[in-house]
Amino acid sequence: MKKETPKDSIEIFEKAIKRSRKKKYILRLYIAGTSAKSTHAIDNLKKICEEHLKGRYDLEVIDIYQQPTLAEGEQIIAAPTLVKELPPPLRKFIGDLADTEKLLVGLDLRPKADER
Repeated sequence: MKKETPKDSIEIFEKAIKRSRKKKYILRLYIAGTSAKSTHAIDNLKKICEEHLKGRYDLEVIDIYQQPTLAEGEQIIAAPTLVKELPPPLRKFIGDLADTEKLLVGLDLRPKADER
């Protein structure tokens, strides 16, 4: 069995980073009309997506007033709610998404503070 060298470890790590950067994100943002919270959530999410996921995400904004059956199917109980469909695991975030750091950690775009 071949012994792994530090150079091999670095190459493995770099390949893993490249794979993670290629992941496509599928996001759904459930909002309630044109409320201030809904508007803030859209603005905050678009900013985060453009800064950290440029070209690697699909975002669908769903107004629960116009499409209530979609919200029922996803068991949305509050708005705004962001659902990260892909990559796994599925995650939900409630609120105006103003806490950028918390959202980046939740989307697996940044490690938790205690994992750094």
